[in-house]
Amino acid sequence: MNKKKLIGNFFLLMTALIWGLAFVAQRVGMDYVGPLTFTAVRFWLGAAVLIPILFLMNRTNIKQDDSSVDDEGTTSSLSDETPKKRKSLLVAGGVCGTVLFIASIFQQFGLVFTTAGKAGFITALYIVLVPIFGLLLKQRPGILCWIGVICGTVGLYFLTITESLTIVPGDFIVLIGAFFWAAHVLFIDHFNPYVDGVKLAATQFAVAAAWSTLGMLIFERPSLESILSAAIPILYAGVFSCGGGFTFQILGQRHTSPTVASLILSLEAVFGAVFGFLLLREIMSGRELLGCVLMFVGVIVSQLPDKKELKTTDSNG
Repeated sequence: MNKKKLIGNFFLLMTALIWGLAFVAQRVGMDYVGPLTFTAVRFWLGAAVLIPILFLMNRTNIKQDDSSVDDEGTTSSLSDETPKKRKSLLVAGGVCGTVLFIASIFQQFGLVFTTAGKAGFITALYIVLVPIFGLLLKQRPGILCWIGVICGTVGLYFLTITESLTIVPGDFIVLIGAFFWAAHVLFIDHFNPYVDGVKLAATQFAVAAAWSTLGMLIFERPSLESILSAAIPILYAGVFSCGGGFTFQILGQRHTSPTVASLILSLEAVFGAVFGFLLLREIMSGRELLGCVLMFVGVIVSQLPDKKELKTTDSNG
């Protein structure tokens, strides 16, 4: 495994760890504010967290542009590409932000009508949807990736579904959201080569926040008191899960395939169970431990080189 892929997988693992606590924050926050209000405030916070980073990045770019002068004393083409880059960023941020908004809202509404365990399992079904959608886009995951997907899905079932499986309306709402989470992973993979990761994260947060705010003003009646009551879960969801987690996702996906990325991100369910044990003293059953093991096996198997990679390595050597 090359160094860039290793770093990318580390970013995705950090995302899964951060998201492992997010479901708890989302459920607690819903006791005080509506789904649209919670989503709007968290995404505005996520965008605000990245503003200082963007400011520092812009100052660095300005210094680089000033020093980029050719032998004839004219500036390089860095600044000439700015309008094109801005257009690409706006398109990428608009698409990813809209998809992110839809996925988040379906998940948030679904949590009102179903259990956290079932919501976590259904949401994480994007580990199956991503490679299936990838086939439609002529992306063909290797056999080891498919084995990893199967192991991960079975592991998720054992980890999160500990009761008799019944279908309620909330399950369908969360399932619709899973399709959009899968689409979000694929859109990030598509736009990543053309735009800066941090700028894409900030732009998509602003777009998702704008859509959420519009819906909040139409369908909900938020108050400052209710928002302050949900301050802790909103701060976690906005600063860490949104500003940190989604940014790490974008940076991590630069160096790995969408299928492998979805598998690593699905470990949020494992981290959620681990945090439940460490923080809430929730004892994991043998069934849940088996689920964790199967998910880790799925991620490890998906990282093994397939025949094509081995042949490429041999030919280069």
